[in-house]
Amino acid sequence: MNTPGGLLVLGFGGHARSIADVGLALGIKHFCFIDVNARPNEFFGKFPVLPVWEGKLPANWAVMPASGSNSIRQTQYDWACTQGWPLATLIAPTSTIGYGAKIGEGSFIAQHAHVGPMASLGVGCVINTGAIVEHDCDIGEFTHISVNATVAGKGYVGSFCFVGAGATVIDSVRITEGVTLGAGACAHRDIKEPGTYVGVPAQRLDNK
Repeated sequence: MNTPGGLLVLGFGGHARSIADVGLALGIKHFCFIDVNARPNEFFGKFPVLPVWEGKLPANWAVMPASGSNSIRQTQYDWACTQGWPLATLIAPTSTIGYGAKIGEGSFIAQHAHVGPMASLGVGCVINTGAIVEHDCDIGEFTHISVNATVAGKGYVGSFCFVGAGATVIDSVRITEGVTLGAGACAHRDIKEPGTYVGVPAQRLDNK
């Protein structure tokens, strides 16, 4: 994957700053953040934070959807696509990517994360700091695997899911789309209905 010379980062929350940190580690020299809540003359270090973007994207730049929210990240992704601008895919230099793994465009692999051999990520995914997506896993579009979470071998997590910090999806377990798995929870069997699941073993919140 080619590293762009500059990055237009859509958002300026904590996730966007983590993206910039990885971009700097990859040697990207130029950044601009777009956030509707930007203050006048706001900067992140030497990089500007603007409320809107006007004009063309500079040559050799790419766009990075940078919201931790799956739905907002999809909106950012779709907007970049309507502009005809290239989407960045950022993989931190401290992460490990296994043989044959497929990473969808607009995805972000954070520091010390691991994506195992033959795993597959859809577009717009986040594999956050220290998270593990093991061998032969399949992760849907715009899904966020949070800090230190684990999806064990041959696991399946559908689109628009959020696997919370430190949560675990056991080997070969399948999770349908639109599921939130709470921090520290353990999905030990298939989850077939959207909703929020918490605890060990994970149970749907509105059933508790």
